[in-house]
Amino acid sequence: MKKRRPFVGFLYVFGILFALLVAGALAGFALISTWTSDLPDCSGLEDIQASKPTVVYASDGTTQLARFQLENRTPVDAARISKYVLNGTVDTEDERFYQHNGIDMAGIARAMVNNLTGGELEGASTITQQLVRNTVIADEMNDISIKRKVREAALSLQMERLYTKGQILVMYLNTINYGSGAYGIEAASQRYFSKSANDLTLAEAALLVGVPQSPTYNNPLQYPDNAVARRNLVLSRMLKAGDITQEEYDQATSEPLALNPSEPADDIQAYPFFTTYVRSLITSQYGISESDIMEGGLTVVTTLDPKLQDAAEYAAQQKRQKVGGDFDVAMTVIDPDTGYIKAIVGGADYYTSQVNIATGQGTSGRPCGSAFKVFTLVAALEQGISPQTLVDCTSPATIDGYTLQNYDNINYGTRSISRALAVSANTGFVRLAASMGPQVVADTATKMGIDSTLDVKTTGETITLGVENVTPLEMTEAYATIAAGGMHRDPTAIMTISDSDGRIVVDNTDIAKRSKRVISEEVAYAAEQAMEGVVNSYEGTGTAARLSNGQTVAGKTGTTENYKDVSFYGITPQYAVGIWCGDPSNRTSLTPGTVVTDVFASFMNIALKGQPTETFKKQKEPTYKPYSDEKYHIYGVGGYSTSSGSGSGSESAGTSSDSSSQNQSGTTAEDANQSGSSGNGTGGTTGSGSTGTGTSESGSGNGGAATGGQTGTSTGSGTSSGGTSGGSGSSGGTAATP
Repeated sequence: MKKRRPFVGFLYVFGILFALLVAGALAGFALISTWTSDLPDCSGLEDIQASKPTVVYASDGTTQLARFQLENRTPVDAARISKYVLNGTVDTEDERFYQHNGIDMAGIARAMVNNLTGGELEGASTITQQLVRNTVIADEMNDISIKRKVREAALSLQMERLYTKGQILVMYLNTINYGSGAYGIEAASQRYFSKSANDLTLAEAALLVGVPQSPTYNNPLQYPDNAVARRNLVLSRMLKAGDITQEEYDQATSEPLALNPSEPADDIQAYPFFTTYVRSLITSQYGISESDIMEGGLTVVTTLDPKLQDAAEYAAQQKRQKVGGDFDVAMTVIDPDTGYIKAIVGGADYYTSQVNIATGQGTSGRPCGSAFKVFTLVAALEQGISPQTLVDCTSPATIDGYTLQNYDNINYGTRSISRALAVSANTGFVRLAASMGPQVVADTATKMGIDSTLDVKTTGETITLGVENVTPLEMTEAYATIAAGGMHRDPTAIMTISDSDGRIVVDNTDIAKRSKRVISEEVAYAAEQAMEGVVNSYEGTGTAARLSNGQTVAGKTGTTENYKDVSFYGITPQYAVGIWCGDPSNRTSLTPGTVVTDVFASFMNIALKGQPTETFKKQKEPTYKPYSDEKYHIYGVGGYSTSSGSGSGSESAGTSSDSSSQNQSGTTAEDANQSGSSGNGTGGTTGSGSTGTGTSESGSGNGGAATGGQTGTSTGSGTSSGGTSGGSGSSGGTAATP
């Protein structure tokens, strides 16, 4: 019989257990290798801990308009952090920080024993592990699993090889959550004590060191008792570590909670209407997400000119004070050569309404009134209709079943399109729009820059009266097309956007890419010349827009029914400017006669101060064709039919009279710059004119030319028969030729 050998059985059991342990170890190693195979790189942690904000600048690249940041954080270096914070953090959060390699096995054992024996619950994570958790694998923070702890430990070991202990501690202090939206010791120091982190007293430092353990329940603003208790615990650990004396401990623990909180810096630091518009463009036009804005560290250089913005706000505020009540003023300024938006005034107070009247954010725009007539003018010029073409501007009038009248029912007789624009004759422009077709007017407005919906099926030819909602920004954009000689430039408030590495990701400085010719230079110049009559002619509705330095100005006034809206859009070679005034709620009407041309002058006199005057580049006259429309009372350049008139009424036709004197009272606007009188006018010594006759199929003819002297009266008469018309008259002074 073989001897029994009991140790052999033991060896079998041991072998099996050993094999299982080896297999388990190999499996664990394989699992850990899998978990740690895609670890993120810790080498760029300096950038992560900074969490750079997106900064928005004015066009000068230095005037800061806004800082957009997910977390209120201001990184600082060790020299700008109180020694009490440095020592207290180590003593409280990781007393063996300077001995371990990122993982504190002794600390883990101590915490386990302490927690099992009923002591105060402790965590075993080192400062390095907490830094990893809050930065490199922040997306995994809420994953309570062994896998996450393994990855955290592996990254901690890696981090300890890449950085010194001092660097790790400072990065931790710059990233940890101190409650109330403050991330990092500097932001926390400013938030709770309104001072820098290197100026904190011992008691203040200990208070902040205690907050991260529970940023909510240790928050001194919400839970002061908890915060004081935690502060005193921090002080006791600092005393135990020998970093403070017993005297310092006693003094600090006896101090009351002396907070001096300050609100976090507002994201928007200047010009909120412009800045919020820029932010909306970043997401809507360029596909940059909100998270990219808040975390991406972008640098945005805008087109805003602080000098022009300040001038616009000053001019708008002056007008608000003048009109009073619930009325507001909005403005936009565009450089026609670049399409850069130089200024936006969206209203009186962004923080009250957060409605930007200028851009349409939070609203649907407003009717612009007769300022829309410019698009009818341009449409006519493009069709070869001369601005000297005569159109019936009598009032009232019924056109295609729609009855309308001029402002105050003033009868302007029959006059040229350019003079009809100057006085803003509603009836004449509705006739012109009806003759060409309202869709032509809408298409012209759209290609020049109007993006709002224009429903000609609803408005018909009255679209020329500006009854559709539009924004001051798009109207200014369209007028800038004329100022740019017919070149439409997509307006932009953003010059460049750069990422956190300085690479330009959006570049609007190439103007050619945003430019497209939409009307000819000749048509643009002819339109501008007609628009000058609104400002410069004796009968124009925009005379208050004239500038003190003699700078050329062209533009158009606009007033809606019952004076709910008053606007002016003016252009010079340097700028296109849009101004709106009214009650944003659309409940109250402005006082009849209110104008905003004075706002334009106030702004431009500041904007152009000290600069030389400029003129629009002269172009040859467009090629015009004979154009008349009997149905809509458009008579061509010569005119026809029986006419009578005097003074400035040499263009009158039919049976209407058109003798007017300029309104000097300055109390009315838009169509109210004239008061009509029939049959006579004063102006100088009696002058005589030669008789003119002519024949044509339409019965057009030329009246007599007139000259005059110092004083006197003038009369004129004309008759027509068949296709022949004649006229003779005398006129005083220069009143006959505005």
